[in-house]
Amino acid sequence: MADKPKPRRVRPAPPPPPAKPDFQLRRRLLVGVLSGAFVLLCGAVFYRQVIETDFLQTQGERRYLRMAEIPARRGVIMDRNGEPLAVSTPVETVWTDPRKLVTQPDALPDLAKALGLNPAELREKINTNRERGFLYLKRRVSFDEAREVRLAIAQHKIEGVDFETEYRRFYPGAEVFSHLIGFTNIEDRGQEGLELAYDTQLKAEPGLRQVLHDGRQRIVQEIEQIRPPRQGQDLVLSLDRRLQFLAYRELMIAVKKNQAKGGTVVVIDANTSEVLAMVNQPGYNPNVERERGGNGGSRRNRALTDVMEPGSTAKPFVVAAALERGLITPTTRFNTSGGVLKIGSNVVRDTHNYGNLDVTGIITKSSNVGSVKIAQKMDYAALWDLYDRLGFGHLTGVGFPGESTGRLRHYSHWRPFEHATMSFGYSFSVTALQLAQAYGVLSADGIKHPVTLIKREPGKTAMRRKSVRVLSADTTRKLRAMMETVVSDQGTAVKAKIPGYRVGGKTGTAKKAGAHGYGLKRYQSVFAGFAPAGKPRLVMVVMIDEPGGKDYYGGLVAAPVFEKVMEGALRFFNVPPDDPQPSMLLAHQGDEEPELKKVP
Repeated sequence: MADKPKPRRVRPAPPPPPAKPDFQLRRRLLVGVLSGAFVLLCGAVFYRQVIETDFLQTQGERRYLRMAEIPARRGVIMDRNGEPLAVSTPVETVWTDPRKLVTQPDALPDLAKALGLNPAELREKINTNRERGFLYLKRRVSFDEAREVRLAIAQHKIEGVDFETEYRRFYPGAEVFSHLIGFTNIEDRGQEGLELAYDTQLKAEPGLRQVLHDGRQRIVQEIEQIRPPRQGQDLVLSLDRRLQFLAYRELMIAVKKNQAKGGTVVVIDANTSEVLAMVNQPGYNPNVERERGGNGGSRRNRALTDVMEPGSTAKPFVVAAALERGLITPTTRFNTSGGVLKIGSNVVRDTHNYGNLDVTGIITKSSNVGSVKIAQKMDYAALWDLYDRLGFGHLTGVGFPGESTGRLRHYSHWRPFEHATMSFGYSFSVTALQLAQAYGVLSADGIKHPVTLIKREPGKTAMRRKSVRVLSADTTRKLRAMMETVVSDQGTAVKAKIPGYRVGGKTGTAKKAGAHGYGLKRYQSVFAGFAPAGKPRLVMVVMIDEPGGKDYYGGLVAAPVFEKVMEGALRFFNVPPDDPQPSMLLAHQGDEEPELKKVP
């Protein structure tokens, strides 16, 4: 058998050689991608830098540029000698960025404790304002509170809490000047008294500046000043600080001693009608926040807002009206026997039977019957006209908020008995300042000067242009001589005597009217007077409201206050004695400010 041929082994074909990479394509793809990215980047830059420029700038400035206030000081209120009565002192206010503080809840309890706030209320306040960039935490904090807040910030590394400077009003005279000066609110705007009346003059206008903040809201740079701050204008009052302290102290003692409801003292300069002192009881401290609230009873400036029937202090004006018309002389006599005078169905009474009195005696003894008989010599219009020209029933013009006009009915509505009561200080009402202004006319030889709470500049003629003559000089001089007898041993105000000085004045003890008529044992005890009597320098009105002790007559309750305050005032203003005694000539020296002592 033939051998079969062996199959031939076929070798596989060799693999094709690997393809070479296309570096050119890759390069083109890479360049294309990079070019596209570059184009997109350039487009984005162009869009943001050209198209969105204003928007982005605004957003950036909102985060880092702020408008900040430049604090300005409210005007200082001073007395006539430049002593400060109301000043603005720099204090710190705590504020926060709620967006940052809301992320630090663990720090809130310690921060609230440092600020004296309720932690829950602080947390709610922050959460409520979490979208805002600025929020006051507490304004006008004390030095101790500011220190505690700084310690809490450092200890807990609190972010978003900072301080700014504000001004707080401070009253060095406290309750002694509170009724006149008033106070401001937390925004430093006047709320009462002269702070309110002269708010436009006193208020400051903070400046504005643009500042750059860092991420922690700290000021890194001041960019520009937008508006400069405008400081408030200062105000110089006519008050004398020394006299105000003395008057307040003596009034406080008298109200306490006589168990009275309140009281008022007003002192004016007889030559210029500047108010030198005006004090009231009860008082309040404007530096204490809680004493500013309530119904305002203790905050009232009673010398300007409350009215009273002047009682017998009106009798000198009745005599003045009759003297002006030549109807009487100081020696004209009237029969007051029995101390009773019947007018229709009504009766006018004296406290004693004084018998036959001349006009001077009617003033000395304060006879109601005698005063009515003098008034009956005149028609109704004559008495009303004098009262009207003295300023009764009109604002005094001092510009004090809430000042009362008093009440003076036109004579066409009077009846015979009303005419009679008008002659001894009933049926019309006045403020203490109106009564002081009227007595100023008697002291200034019949000229009525406009009263003011602002110091008059020497040499200014504005006062003279507004001054008017109400009575003749001859009438007022005769009347002042008659009124000196009131302070004599025979008069009703012997307790108003001042050794070394001639003093004139008149007492008044008026029943106090209420909603249901005149109340039993409710009186307003008044003394109005001037010194030295020959050429008066100072005029004073003292009113004690509802004395509750055994004494209630003006000569016993109000006159002693007049004596103490007027004696000090004459010394402060260096008024020489006009009825000197050897001991007084030696004692008339010194100018010390009295201490305000607490009444035991």
